[in-house]
Amino acid sequence: MSEVIKQVMAQVFQIDAETIDANTSPDSVDRWDSLKHMQLIMALEDEFGIEFPDEAIPELLSFAAIEQTISTLT
Repeated sequence: MSEVIKQVMAQVFQIDAETIDANTSPDSVDRWDSLKHMQLIMALEDEFGIEFPDEAIPELLSFAAIEQTISTLT
């Protein structure tokens, strides 16, 4: 699952998947703005066939948080 998340993030943010780690967040990715955040959420929902709860979306601001949330939804 981690590698798939990294691939989706790499595609949305146009960065190298190998640079993504648990601490990857808007602080470390210049392109991670509010628009890209929503694109990431939609791409992850499509990839994993899930729907994030509305209240969780603002909290998904790191690779670790995204991975943990997806693991609870799948």
